Amino acid sequence: MKSNTQISHVAKGALWGGRVISTLVALLLLLDGVMKLIKPAPVIEATVRLGYSVETILPIGIVLMICTVIYLIPRTAILGAILLTGYLGGAVATHVRAGEGAFPILFPVAFGVLLWGGLYLRDLRLRKLVPLRT
Repeated sequence: MKSNTQISHVAKGALWGGRVISTLVALLLLLDGVMKLIKPAPVIEATVRLGYSVETILPIGIVLMICTVIYLIPRTAILGAILLTGYLGGAVATHVRAGEGAFPILFPVAFGVLLWGGLYLRDLRLRKLVPLRT
């Protein structure tokens, strides 16, 4: 059986692991959002190739950034994760519809797993809601 110091150490490690994972995920999502705001040529080309008009890039970037900020605020992190899951699901659907390969389809799925994994490690409310073991 673990002593109380080992239990608190594991909890602290999980907390910091969750923070690191969540921060990395959020930084990449914010970078994606910023790229949609400044619209460099590769972003425009990729968006059009996937079947979206250039006019949709800015609103998509704004939505992504708002959802990511909601995810970063501890009090609203679960709501942010739900919203970002919808966003990432749209990315999966877009790549499937466009006939992209496995990597572009599975990348948003992996991102979603990291998004929820980081939150699970750092948020006791989510652990209580979805216990992985009893």
